Amino acid sequence: MREQEKAIEVSKLTVSYEKTLALWDLTFSVDRGRLMGIIGPNGAGKSSLLQALLGMVKPFSGQVLFYGRSFKEGRRRIAYIPQKGSIDWNFPITVFDVVLMGRYGHLRGLKWYRKRDRMAAYQVLQNLGMESLAHRQIDELSGGQQQRLFIARALLQEADIFLLDEPFSGIDKSTEHVVIEILKRLKAEGKTLLVVHHDLHTVKKYFDSVLILKTALVACGEIEKTFTSDNLDRAFDSISDFLKEVASASPSVVQKVEK
Repeated sequence: MREQEKAIEVSKLTVSYEKTLALWDLTFSVDRGRLMGIIGPNGAGKSSLLQALLGMVKPFSGQVLFYGRSFKEGRRRIAYIPQKGSIDWNFPITVFDVVLMGRYGHLRGLKWYRKRDRMAAYQVLQNLGMESLAHRQIDELSGGQQQRLFIARALLQEADIFLLDEPFSGIDKSTEHVVIEILKRLKAEGKTLLVVHHDLHTVKKYFDSVLILKTALVACGEIEKTFTSDNLDRAFDSISDFLKEVASASPSVVQKVEK
């Protein structure tokens, strides 16, 4: 049987803010075409993981590869959808202009948008039922519309890997249904998606695999084998007990960070 192509490979990734560990010695891989949920308690490092994958925070140690290449080499293939709360929604820019930014990496020379770029932006908005919002200022959007806006930008980027930080936060159930259907469609097209997620009740319904995080890696793999009561107990029990457990397996990591 042919080995599944690896979209993301992470090896011994550690991130610390001064002497505070955010991520601890993570090693895992994600196959191409996976829709993976990233779950864990508050403060577990879920957002920090996405930021480390994207090079937004500098790792203390470790390596991240996308289809065998560094982020810098493969950045055009990677789309990031941040938390809505991290965006300045008062910035004076229209929906259409935000979506069009997704095309920036495809431009050459003087970086002028071409007619086909603008047509593609309108097509994406139409596919998401947002064409009537194209010329609105972004501060006029509802929570669900804001979320779809950045998905639209990512779609225009024509990425192969999508990293989404809490895309279901602050939206109603009907919009959540629309968003997950978009993500499942992207998966069917062979895209790879990592999604920070909080609602444990919908994990099995939404994702085919899961990464359970608690500063260190609790487990990573297919839903049926990984999303188990034992792994959830380890993730949502006392963090000090869990870190002591992991420290016994890799004490050198702690010693290096604490120096």
